[in-house]
Amino acid sequence: ICHMEGSGKWPHDRLAIRHIRAAFHISLAELLKKDHNYTCRPCPTHLDVWKNGLAFRIQVAYHREPQVLRERVTAEGLLVVRDNEEAQALEMATIHKPLLTSMLHGLQQQHPCFGAVCRLAKRWLAAQLFSDEITEDAADLLVASLFLQPAPFTAPGSPQVGFLRFLHLLSSFDWRNNPLVVNLNNQLTAADYTEIKNDFMASRDSLPVMFLATPKDKKLSLWTRRAPSIQMLQRVMMVAAESLKVLECQLMDGSQMQDVRVVMRPPLEAYDVLIHLNPNQVPLLGQAVDPPAVTFNRGVVPNGAPQSGGPLPVIDYNPVTLYLMELREAFGDLALFFCDPYGGTVISVLWKPKTFVSAPFKTSQITARTVEVTGEEVKTIPNFGAILEDFRILGKGLVKSVEAKTEKWAF
Repeated sequence: ICHMEGSGKWPHDRLAIRHIRAAFHISLAELLKKDHNYTCRPCPTHLDVWKNGLAFRIQVAYHREPQVLRERVTAEGLLVVRDNEEAQALEMATIHKPLLTSMLHGLQQQHPCFGAVCRLAKRWLAAQLFSDEITEDAADLLVASLFLQPAPFTAPGSPQVGFLRFLHLLSSFDWRNNPLVVNLNNQLTAADYTEIKNDFMASRDSLPVMFLATPKDKKLSLWTRRAPSIQMLQRVMMVAAESLKVLECQLMDGSQMQDVRVVMRPPLEAYDVLIHLNPNQVPLLGQAVDPPAVTFNRGVVPNGAPQSGGPLPVIDYNPVTLYLMELREAFGDLALFFCDPYGGTVISVLWKPKTFVSAPFKTSQITARTVEVTGEEVKTIPNFGAILEDFRILGKGLVKSVEAKTEKWAF
């Protein structure tokens, strides 16, 4: 994030700010190409730079833009300030995330194994299909708490110990009655702890089920505001407890093979539909928990390491992610969709309970439903055959097969 200085010359119109930001990206691209021969691709929202085989994304930010997005002038000329998702997302990307990254970097300097524990924790969450419920930032904060408040133990000294404690924290912490306070940079005082606890208890019903408090976020839990839900948190706790039990058995029983991948394989039998993907179309197949012996390659970089100034490769294109977005947009009211973003070849589908409930006929609610006439009563029920066929059509070329576990469906 490249933060620009505040100045009275900045416009107060959101569209004008975007145009200025885009102009900065274009100018930066021209300078980097001219002075360093870097391949650049400027976009209205960011600038991609290709340097020595790595792609960097630069984003110009103006600190007042989130506030400008919240402001609106009414027809009567009154200035109204109203929060919205666009302003929250921009504030998160340009203010909160860079600040959190800086604090976590300081923690990494103090505890060399912190980064490895974070990677293990996030890989476990992704492999167990929980990465959409507990975001990477939330996972980083969970791991940070193990190093900042390790009592009754000392701070983890190895990635393995840190990962075991992460699973123990997830499975045993009383999320219903307590906030998890992460005292980054030791900025919180005893009075702050009391304030966080009192505010939490006073507003418990309106707060996220997993509440993470930090020195800069004492009341809202920005990192878990949208997820997980109560049901998903309960499942995360259950799977974490089972994973911890398996790893502890491996440590205690010398005859067992020490293999952490055992706890990285999700129980797919718990899901209603499995969408099997064509492995050749999964970009991160080599990062899978159980990667194939031979992975599919579209080509190799000539002459060893890629050089700056060459053609820009495909960046930020993942057909699996795009397919998931389309599925959630089209059928998000009927089902939940889960997938391991790191080489997963199966998208797991879980029907929502209300999916099986018949509803009165309405022309506005006929999508993915079929009409059922009983006497004089006209109702609609889900057309599961058409829905499964839509899964195949939306993923043409990516989907290999769709497996429906109809014995689990509760009509």
